[in-house]
Amino acid sequence: MIRTNLSTRPFYNERVVRFWLLAFGVLLVAATVFNVTRIIHYSRSDTELATQAARDEARAAELRTSAARLRASVDLKQVDFSSSEARQANELIDRRTFSWTELFNRFEATLPEEVRISSVRPKLEKRGFALTIVVVSRDVDQVNLFMENLERTGAFADLLVSEEHFNEQGQLEASLVTVYLPAAGRAEASGAKAQ
Repeated sequence: MIRTNLSTRPFYNERVVRFWLLAFGVLLVAATVFNVTRIIHYSRSDTELATQAARDEARAAELRTSAARLRASVDLKQVDFSSSEARQANELIDRRTFSWTELFNRFEATLPEEVRISSVRPKLEKRGFALTIVVVSRDVDQVNLFMENLERTGAFADLLVSEEHFNEQGQLEASLVTVYLPAAGRAEASGAKAQ
C-alpha cells in the first residue's frame, strides 16, 4: 500500500469528520437531556397522581362507611309511618280543597235552559263533599235531565231528590242531595279527552 502523498498540501478530511461527529454528539447529549427531564417530570406526575388516587380511595372508603352507618341508623318502621302520615295529610288536604269555580263550571256545562239553581250548600264528609242543591224548574223532566247530566260527569255520586214542591209562582222547587267527588270527575274528563 502506498502511503505517499503527492499533493503539495495534504488534506485528509479529518476536520469535516470531526465536525459531524461533534454535531452528532451534541445532538445525542441534547436528546438525552430532554429524555431525562421528561422521565423526571412524568415520574413526579405519576407519584402525585398515585398519592391523589390513594387519598381519593381513602375518602371513598370513609364515605361508604359513613353511608352504611347512616343507613343502619334509619328506622324503616318510622319511615313507613311518616310516609303513611304524609299520605293521610295529603288526602285530607285534597278533600278539604273545594273549588267553587270548578263546581259552578260543572253546573254551567250540565244545566238545562229551563232550570235555575237557587242555592248550593256543601258539607265535608269522609267520602267527599255532600252537596245540597236547590233547583227551580217549570217541570220534572228538566230536573231529571239536569240530574242525568250531573251523573254523566262522574263527579257526582248518589244523586237523589230529597224534597220537591211547587212554589208560589207555580214552579217546581227540588232539593237534590249528592256526593261531589271533584277528583273523580277530573280523571274521567281527562280520560275522555285522551280518547
